[in-house]
This record gives sequence, C-alpha cells and structure tokens, in this order.
Amino acid sequence: MDLRKMRLDDTTNAYSSEERDEYEKDYARLVQSPAFRRLQGKSQLFGAGSGDYYRTRLTHSLEVSQVAREVARRLQKTYGFLARKEHPGLMIDPTVVECAALGHDLGHPPFGHKGEEVLNQLLSAEHGLAYEGNAQNFRILMFLEKRAGSESGLDLTAAVLLGINKYPYSLGEEGRIKGVYPMEWEGIQYLRDAWNMPKGCATLEAQLMDLSDDIAYSTHDIEDGIRSGKIQMNRTFFEDKRLVDQLIQEIVEDQGNVAVGWDQVNLQEMVRQVLADYLEQWETIYAECDNEASRTRREMKARWVSRFANRVGIIDDPETGWKRVTFVDGDEQDLHLLRTMEILKKLAWVTLIKDFRVQRLQKRSEIMLHRLWDTFKVYETGRLILPPDWIESYEQNKSTWSWERMVADYIAGMTDAYAEKVYLELFANKSGSIYEMD
Repeated sequence: MDLRKMRLDDTTNAYSSEERDEYEKDYARLVQSPAFRRLQGKSQLFGAGSGDYYRTRLTHSLEVSQVAREVARRLQKTYGFLARKEHPGLMIDPTVVECAALGHDLGHPPFGHKGEEVLNQLLSAEHGLAYEGNAQNFRILMFLEKRAGSESGLDLTAAVLLGINKYPYSLGEEGRIKGVYPMEWEGIQYLRDAWNMPKGCATLEAQLMDLSDDIAYSTHDIEDGIRSGKIQMNRTFFEDKRLVDQLIQEIVEDQGNVAVGWDQVNLQEMVRQVLADYLEQWETIYAECDNEASRTRREMKARWVSRFANRVGIIDDPETGWKRVTFVDGDEQDLHLLRTMEILKKLAWVTLIKDFRVQRLQKRSEIMLHRLWDTFKVYETGRLILPPDWIESYEQNKSTWSWERMVADYIAGMTDAYAEKVYLELFANKSGSIYEMD
C-alpha cells in the first residue's frame, strides 16, 4: 500500500474508480465542497462584501496554493533527497501542497479572527471546550462535509490531511492552544503512526504550506492595506513613532515567533530599517511605474512574493532530528528574512485589524455571535430553529457529538453575510413572508 495515498474510510478505493491520480481526486473534492465555496463569504482582513477589490478567505487560499505549488516545483528540482522518497513525510508533491493550501482555512468562522476568539471564549467558559480554526479544518474535512461513499468527511489522502496538519498535536493535551480536536486526532494519529512520523514534527508539505501562508499574508494583505488607504505610503506614516511602538509591542507579545531570534537584534532599529527600506522601494517603483499607484502596488507585491518564494529551502533541524522548510541563505537559515517577514505581517495587523473602524465592526460581530449562541445553545429551544438536516445529523451522531459542539459547528460554518441574515431574522423588526427572507 502507498502510505501517502491511503484513506481512512475508503481503504479499498471502492468509491475512487475514476482514471485520475488520488491527489487530483482530493483537489476535486476540496474545490467542489460547500465549505470551500463558503470561503468567498468569509473575511480575510476586510469584511466580505466590503468591496470588489479586497481579498476574502477564498482568494487568499487560492493565492497561498499558487505560491506553495510553484515553490514545491522548484524544491523538487533543487533537493535530490526528495526524489529518493526516503520517508513519506520527507517528500514534496506540488499537487499535495496545493490541496493542503486550499483546505488550510476551511475552519475559520465568520468575521475572521474575532469570530474564532468569540467561539472559543463561549465554549471554554460554558463547557470547557475549545474552538480553534486549525482544529475546525479537520472537523470539516473528516466529519462535517459529506461525499458519496463516505459517511464522514471528504476522506482525503493521508498526504493531504497531514499536509494541512501544521500543528501535529491533540487539543486534548493540557496546555495546547493549537492542534486537532481529540475526536479527529485519533485519525490523524493513526496516519502519523503509519508513517512513523517523529512526535511533534510536521511533514515537509505541511511546513511549506504554512510558510506559503505567511508569505501571502505579509505581501497580499499589505497590498489590500495600501489600496484601502490604511497603509499610507509616505514618510509621515512610516516614521511615526506610534506605528513603530505598536509593531514592537505585537512582536514582543507574539510568543509563537520567538524562534526567529529577536533577542539577537536591536528590535527597534530593525523595525525602523525594514519600514524605511519598504518605503524607499515603493518610491523607486512608483517612479518606474510613471507615478501610477495601482501598478506600483502590484509590482511591490510581485517583487516581495518572488523574494520570499525564491529563498525557501530545506535544512536539517538539529533540535528535532527532522528537516525544516524555511528561508535559507546558502546552507543556513535566513533569520533576517524571517524577521523581515514577521515585521511586514505585523504591519498588516496593526494598521488593518487594529484600526478603530475595524474594531467597531468586530465589536458588532461579537455582539451578533453572542446572541446567536445564546439563541441556539439550549437543546429544547434551539432544535426548533436550526435547519432540519443539522438536527438529523446531530441525532445520528450525538453519542460522539455534543449539542454545544454542534451549535459551534453550525455558527462557524456561516459566511459573514449569512450570520448577519440569521441574526436579523431573529432580532430585527421585519415584516413580510418568511419565504422572502430565505
């Protein structure tokens, strides 16, 4: 058996008889799934529907998949050990990383990071449960979505499932913040054991998908910020002490990025230098583009994506005995470029997400999610106003699916617009036929 193409449910490929590669079937299952379509209505940075220019979770996922696929092709030609197929987790297939990128954001609820934060607070405070976007990916892929021949999920290949699993831990372990819910972890652990994966290590494909996500975030989202006017391309904005202080604060408070070695540099000096270099590059390209801002934005994005993507490589990780996909300079990890990317990510975060107008919208979405949760959370009344197919699924699976988790799954699956629609149906003064509101 090809361990990379094994499936948890359809082990004999009884429902996979088409003359297509297994990964191509995974691609089709992902892009034809309702969960994937719903990404077009979920916020990336700006609320979905804010304009016809800004990115949604769908366009973001497509862009991540394009970066990941192209880098995978280059790495295949660069690193000879990949062709030797020494270990199923030490291989990189462009189609696998493309599929992993397409599926990496399915678990995000409506209203972006605020939605994730609110659902986690509600579940943990009232029921001791967690909500986490990466874990929700696997709820969708392995349980909630349905396809012909599978009673549970899309039944993707092991390579694609593990390619999405950038946090290879169970949230059932004490202290874990990111990972996989215990129910789905059983399947993921089974695949990892079959592959003989080192504890706590992600496959090369998962690492590449994760890095490609960061590349997209630090380039594409800044383009949206410039287009919106929230990132102003002038010296007054880029040299503002308040901006520098905010970036430093975000970096210091982000414990997930200590591995890039912030203690090895003068943080304030580096932040100021990255901002100065970015603005100087903008001014140069702006002149090259005949002072046309839209062309400059696209060219800036393209050059930064190229710079990051061309520096992706694979090194040995002495701490784990595994290998690491990261930015490289020769045979060493390029910490300077990693830090630069983190500063650009934080630039997008503090100028967009932290903007007071965005915060007002997030407060509004927080109120809506709280009221939706309070409306559905009691079984006796909630079952009367939830869609019949959800109630039927719950009754069939309630031995392993608590009511509270089901309600969180239902709310998390909503697009921004649908969450607001349901909220208005429940709480707004509105007359007319119920069929007109569907």
